Amino acid sequence: MRVRTQSPFQDRSAREVTRERFDAVLFDLDGVVTSTAALHMAAWKCVFDAFLDVLAPGVGIDRRPFDERDYRVYVDGKPRYDGVRGFVASRAVTLAEGHPDDPPGRETVCGLGNRKNEVFRAELDARGATAFPSTVGWIGELRRQEFKTAVVTASRNGAAVLAATGVADLFDVVFDGNTASRLGIAGKPAPDTYVAAARMLDVETRRAVVVEDAIAGVRAGRDGGFGLVIGLAGPDDADEMLDNGADIVVADLGEMSD
Repeated sequence: MRVRTQSPFQDRSAREVTRERFDAVLFDLDGVVTSTAALHMAAWKCVFDAFLDVLAPGVGIDRRPFDERDYRVYVDGKPRYDGVRGFVASRAVTLAEGHPDDPPGRETVCGLGNRKNEVFRAELDARGATAFPSTVGWIGELRRQEFKTAVVTASRNGAAVLAATGVADLFDVVFDGNTASRLGIAGKPAPDTYVAAARMLDVETRRAVVVEDAIAGVRAGRDGGFGLVIGLAGPDDADEMLDNGADIVVADLGEMSD
């Protein structure tokens, strides 16, 4: 476990999520509860690499293939169209916004986003998904202690992923991209989706924990005034998580059961 230097979370109590301190734990979905982060990464790479390959020459345009850093910085944890906007801007590409009804692959923000969703659903159908046993185990412990639990994800495929992995019944609230769109709520890194989910659980943000594997998500937890933000990351990414708002960083949520 990595603990932020000079923070109020410098001893072992930093990893203790107790009923005395908290009432609820709110989880991101892909990469935290389920293995689907790899499917999202593969889908984004398929779409963006194909787009860059056929892009007309332009001054300053960067045609390097989409990679894991691009995924982490520009798209991970964010609503689909925001991910497209962030990535193409990073490559000095100007792209028309289009319309949510654009056919998959049309060279607009919405068209590329829709193509990504099409590829992701095909990957999910072909490869399936699993829930991480250590995460499921910890959620089981939390629920036995009468914590409220929620999933808060930018993905509009949240229900499909939960159904595929068989863990929907572990959560009192599922707040996904469809919910955010219906309510007109900004996605991560804005804190709004986490704050709205906490309200649905009828808990104060200071009495709730956020668990995230995305930079956008830890920023949302920090800016939402949550009592504890747990980052899930390997050693190479721990400092970046801490710098962006995580109070502690673990490599596996099994560590929270120690």
